[in-house]
Amino acid sequence: MNYSYKGKILISTPDISGDIFSRSVVLIIDHNENGAFGLILNKKNNKISSRLLDIFGFSVDVYEGGPVENDKIFFICKSQKVTENFSEITDEFYLSEDVENVVAAILDQRISVSDIKVFSGYSGWAAHQLESEIHRKMWTVVDVYNLDYTSPNDQNLWKNIMQNLGGEYLLWANSPEDVSMN
Repeated sequence: MNYSYKGKILISTPDISGDIFSRSVVLIIDHNENGAFGLILNKKNNKISSRLLDIFGFSVDVYEGGPVENDKIFFICKSQKVTENFSEITDEFYLSEDVENVVAAILDQRISVSDIKVFSGYSGWAAHQLESEIHRKMWTVVDVYNLDYTSPNDQNLWKNIMQNLGGEYLLWANSPEDVSMN
C-alpha cells in the first residue's frame, strides 16, 4: 500500500441510496493494507442518546459511527488523557473504547461532556475496499484543518464542507437530500 487515508475526512457523494453513508462526513482513524476504520461525524442518533442518559446519568449526544458493531461505544476525546487505553488521532484528539474510565472522568469532572463525542458502531472497510470506493467516486477525500471532532455536528457539516470545496461540489451542496427529486 502506497498511501494511507488515516487522518483524512471522507465526504460522501450524493446518491439515492438513502443509507447511513448518505451525506456523511467520515473521519478515517486508521487505514493500512488490511483495511480502514472510521467514524461518521455528523449522524446523531437521538434514540441511543436518550437511552444513554438513563445508563450514564448525564445527557450526551450519541452519533452513528457507522453500520458495523453498533453495540460498541467509541469516544473521541479532546485534550487530557483520561485512560491509558487510547489511540491518538492528532496531538489534540484521541480515540478510546474505555467506557468505564471515560464516564468516571466525566463524573469526577476531570473532563467535560463537551470534550467528548460518543459513537455507536463504526465504519469499516476490508483490504482495498476503501481505495475502490474512492476510485469509483463514492467518496471525496479532503484535508480538513481546525475541525473540532468533538463538536456537535449535524448535516450542516457535510453541506459546509461541500460548499468550501467549491466548483461542482457547490451543486451537490445545494442538491435536495433525495437527489431523485431534483
